[in-house]
Amino acid sequence: MILGAHESVAGGLHEVFPRAARDGCDAVQLWTRSSRQWAAKPLDAAAIAAFKRGHRRARGATTGAKLPLAAHASYLINLAAASALIWERSTETLYEECVRAEALGVSQVIVHPGACVGCSVEDGMARVVRALKQVCAALGAKPKVRLLLEITAGQGTCIGCSFAELGEMLQRTGERRLGVCLDTQHMWAVGIDWTTPRGYDRTFEELDRTVGLAHLEAFHLNDSKRPLGSRVDRHAVIGEGLIKARPFARLLRDERFAEIPGFLETPPLESGEDSFALGLSRLRALTRRS
Repeated sequence: MILGAHESVAGGLHEVFPRAARDGCDAVQLWTRSSRQWAAKPLDAAAIAAFKRGHRRARGATTGAKLPLAAHASYLINLAAASALIWERSTETLYEECVRAEALGVSQVIVHPGACVGCSVEDGMARVVRALKQVCAALGAKPKVRLLLEITAGQGTCIGCSFAELGEMLQRTGERRLGVCLDTQHMWAVGIDWTTPRGYDRTFEELDRTVGLAHLEAFHLNDSKRPLGSRVDRHAVIGEGLIKARPFARLLRDERFAEIPGFLETPPLESGEDSFALGLSRLRALTRRS
């Protein structure tokens, strides 16, 4: 797996690259716009040029290779929304996320499908499919960016919290540019115990059967503050939650995922410092053990 983290864009999008070098990243995830606001300042030519220049110069801390890049879409996006206004705004915002990513040379946009507030799961699924088709059509026949649906933690009325739902979304949308992102904490939260040898095998057998391993294009690597099946999205520093560090070894050594990026999204340390350097160090130590 190509290990990285979700780095801050404070001071400018290009600032993710020195932070990635500091933390020992071989891949980077970022926000290209605010995660909590609908409005976004347009990207200007100078910002795009500075970002691309930083990307050209950056190299993976352990690979020496060019950094794979992913953008996490806004948390406000709800493609399953029963409200026409929210659905339309979410669909437009996701399209804008993809356009921004393409302008910057970011190859993946990762999005939470949404929550079916005030409607059935089936209606919510239908809205997600309609939104994805609309976004993909607007992007044109040959977009560079990949659009990945992230498994959710199952809180509230969120959909996309099972492999079956993710597979159905991909199948019904029928777009080749779609894939999935697996979050280790979200899987744990919805009761998918991937942490034991038998559970690990069952997990990826089911994923292959319902989604297809070929559609798995990114991981979010997070420990959990809450127990298995809690349906609560609460990340912990690698090795300091209820999952612990050791189960990640099996994932990192799986040759099927050798070329897939895995991004840390873990909270800061008690000191207030980022936990990414520590988390990446702990993960890499696992791959060196026999």
